[in-house]
Amino acid sequence: MVRLAVSAVAVAGSLVAVTAGPASASSNDSAYGCPYGAVCIYNNADPNSGIQSGGVYWAYGPHNLSNQFGNHYVMNNQYGGAWVELCTGYNGTGRGKSIIFAGYGFVEDLSPINSIALGTGDNYPCSPP
Repeated sequence: MVRLAVSAVAVAGSLVAVTAGPASASSNDSAYGCPYGAVCIYNNADPNSGIQSGGVYWAYGPHNLSNQFGNHYVMNNQYGGAWVELCTGYNGTGRGKSIIFAGYGFVEDLSPINSIALGTGDNYPCSPP
């Protein structure tokens, strides 16, 4: 995302200060539209396809999925060592298919996935692949 910094703009003879942040991108930016600190599931395997309706996850813990089939891009835009695990069972159970660490995104087949779990540390809820 490109940001424009404007120091002052003259409007109708008066001076109005407008600030818009730094001109360079920071680590607090979205990735493919996924807000910093969230995990996002996209409409298909292309991150430019847009985030699914309801496909932004913020809270640690399990999140059940429904009607997710085929390949989708999954972006982990969390920070501080946070991960997202893709689980075959509901409520963060079953066999773990993938673990995506903070700052990464991958194309994943969500057909066998019934939930995702967000967390930190090394206490993954589903069994490793």
